[in-house]
Amino acid sequence: MAAMIGAPAPEFTLKDQSQQEVSLASFRGKKRVVIIFYPLDWSPVCTNEHACIVNEMERFNQLDAQVLGLSVDSVWSHKAYAEKMGIKYPLLADFQPRGAVAGKYGVFLEEKGITGRAVSIIDRDGKLAWHKNYDIPVVPPVDEIAKALESVK
Repeated sequence: MAAMIGAPAPEFTLKDQSQQEVSLASFRGKKRVVIIFYPLDWSPVCTNEHACIVNEMERFNQLDAQVLGLSVDSVWSHKAYAEKMGIKYPLLADFQPRGAVAGKYGVFLEEKGITGRAVSIIDRDGKLAWHKNYDIPVVPPVDEIAKALESVK
């Protein structure tokens, strides 16, 4: 069952591209969190999506938000991808069990074995404040995400 707006966001701890554990709970009371769910490292649309996020990181920093990328790719794929793309924010490996965290947010596409494309915003209290699913070939507009983020306490 997918997470509900206004309810506590599903907790998780996953490894990032540097093999560091990242827990959603660690941001509570400190920052809003923008989770970028995306299908796969290296795919053309995902590459465009991350290029847009990388280019707009200052905007997310000014909005006092932590960006987290999340897909079913391995830590090693994330490491190579982050290095190639210049990604400094954590890319989380929802690898084993495959799609477990994405499933809690209702965005794991089990029949395809990949994460769907979606964005979730978690408020400082740890509640899911905004969520939107996108079609796989669509790059989520950074302006739309930033506007949603501005409206979250």
